[in-house]
Amino acid sequence: MQEMVITFPGGARVDVGFGSHTIHTDQPPQGGGNGSAPTPFATFLASIGACAGIYVLGFCRQRNLPTAGIRLLQRIEVNPANRLVGKVALDIHVPADFPEKYRAALVRSAEQCAVKKHLENPPEFEVTTVVD
Repeated sequence: MQEMVITFPGGARVDVGFGSHTIHTDQPPQGGGNGSAPTPFATFLASIGACAGIYVLGFCRQRNLPTAGIRLLQRIEVNPANRLVGKVALDIHVPADFPEKYRAALVRSAEQCAVKKHLENPPEFEVTTVVD
């Protein structure tokens, strides 16, 4: 089991530590924070695009394809009925000289993203209080 330690460094900031890494989050000023870091939800959304990007990068590296000029554009559509994310759209922008024969495979590689797969098959959540 991977453990992450969540701490409260002050204000509306929340840090997540794991291994030698720390992810810093904050709330915007209108949410009581300073806007010094992305919100936890923005970090979650960014993980979708970053994960797809890792798969696109890996696909290109395995085939010695240049990644210059490749970028992913992620758009979030909110369901107005429940105000939750209703759709995540990812567009992989490639330069005009990117080989046509790899374009569909590039999409298939991005669709292998582990974050996406976990959203499609969500884990069970268990939240408890532990007295130290």
